[in-house]
Amino acid sequence: MRIAVIGAGGVGGYFGARLAAAGNEVTFVARGAHLEAVRRSGLVVRSPLGDVRTEPASVVASIAELGPADAVLVAVKLWDTEDVARQLRASAVSAAPVLSLQNGVHKDGILREHLTDEQVLGGACFISSFIQEPGVVVHNGTLQRIVLGAHRDGQKRIVEDLSAALRDAGVDTETSDDVERVIWEKFVFLVGLSATTAAVRRPIGVVREHEETRRLLRDVMTEAVAVARASGVRLDEGFADDRLGFCDALPAEMTSSMHHDLEQGNRLELPWLSGGVADLADRLGVPAPRNRTVADILAPHVMGRRDAG
Repeated sequence: MRIAVIGAGGVGGYFGARLAAAGNEVTFVARGAHLEAVRRSGLVVRSPLGDVRTEPASVVASIAELGPADAVLVAVKLWDTEDVARQLRASAVSAAPVLSLQNGVHKDGILREHLTDEQVLGGACFISSFIQEPGVVVHNGTLQRIVLGAHRDGQKRIVEDLSAALRDAGVDTETSDDVERVIWEKFVFLVGLSATTAAVRRPIGVVREHEETRRLLRDVMTEAVAVARASGVRLDEGFADDRLGFCDALPAEMTSSMHHDLEQGNRLELPWLSGGVADLADRLGVPAPRNRTVADILAPHVMGRRDAG
């Protein structure tokens, strides 16, 4: 397949490199020092599942430089989604199916504001990976999973083709007939992990061991479940307790990308995580005081530090 990957960071870089190693024609869109390093030497992925390196010619600096593609993977931070969607609409891949591997439940709706409903596929990814240095992505552990599905009947063929390509690339891939529920299931956990590790400024082991912060973790996820159910998503009322049990099985040192960004002085995805829960709750008339408090506490850090680079 011809696949364009918008964003060559921990998520896009990892899955794109795996697809390229399996023989697909993958083109990354990257920027800055990361772009220059990939142009010189290719993108290196270091993983317990085996290292891979892409060809230097596999990267461009802008969406406008992309040629036609069979599918587009979007893996940028959430604040860039609208700009990416506008650029895609004016590019050579303007009619290609688009799969967002981003965090949150707002992503597909933002894409649909600028692309056709038929283009936007549903999906979620599960992986811990990051840019270690320009041109190098490191995969933590062995989890590397994608669940994707059709939002509409006409998308089933491309979902099957993309799933097959991912499986052939060695990616743990599933399809779902209720991909919206899958996206929300990930979101509930992600909101809990990001809110608590960032607000407490410690990894999940500390959060779950203290009665007060454990209660905060459960409450934040319970509010997200309530918002999902009020939105018509079929989540069990006790799903937050299920995710709390999942958190108990995580490595004690595990943290979240938002906690990492906070520590590094980078911009935060907060408005689409706890802030997003609180805003959706307000619209639906559902209480979400814990997420609102987290959003308020972290608000001064949303745009990062000017000296963070």
